[in-house]
Amino acid sequence: MGKVDENKQQKLESLFKSAYDLFLTQGISKTSIHDIVQKAGVAKGTFYLYFKDKYEIRDRLIAKTAEKLFMAANNALEQARIPEFEDKIIFIVDYVLDEMVKSKAVLKFVSKNLSWGIFRQAITKNDTETDMDVMGFFKKMVKENPEVKLKAPETMLFLIIELASSTSYSTILENDPISYEELKPYLNESIRAIIRNHIIG
Repeated sequence: MGKVDENKQQKLESLFKSAYDLFLTQGISKTSIHDIVQKAGVAKGTFYLYFKDKYEIRDRLIAKTAEKLFMAANNALEQARIPEFEDKIIFIVDYVLDEMVKSKAVLKFVSKNLSWGIFRQAITKNDTETDMDVMGFFKKMVKENPEVKLKAPETMLFLIIELASSTSYSTILENDPISYEELKPYLNESIRAIIRNHIIG
């Protein structure tokens, strides 16, 4: 990477970091592009080289945040050496939600603005220099378990993500209708049912 490219990358990362900090502390609606560029120490024109508006940077941040969480979960899974496909999925979901419990501000940011379309960027497009995107990791997991044949794997992922994110949001933040710890066994059983419904044979 040349000096010019390095400088561009630094400005982009600075914009990402500034927007992320501001979105977490004061919310998206109260954050302006002026706030983001001022905190990043770059000109407003620089912002528009990379993003059309603050909602595009938000969407890319959600995708990056989701990707980081799943890559960390992947690393933890490799350490855990869990053999069963179903148990691997449960481990990943538990890991990601446990991280959300530790950082409720991140949960508010991701879940409040999460849609399948935005999340899909994280599972199909590798926006960073990591070795593998989340969809690649999922396909690798399936390949490592050749006895598992899935019908509509992307639909299965969609259902698991929608279920986990929507049910955990109010339980983690408000203990409503029950605490997250009380919800977890029911959530895991429901996820297992989704997985089994998508396994052929």
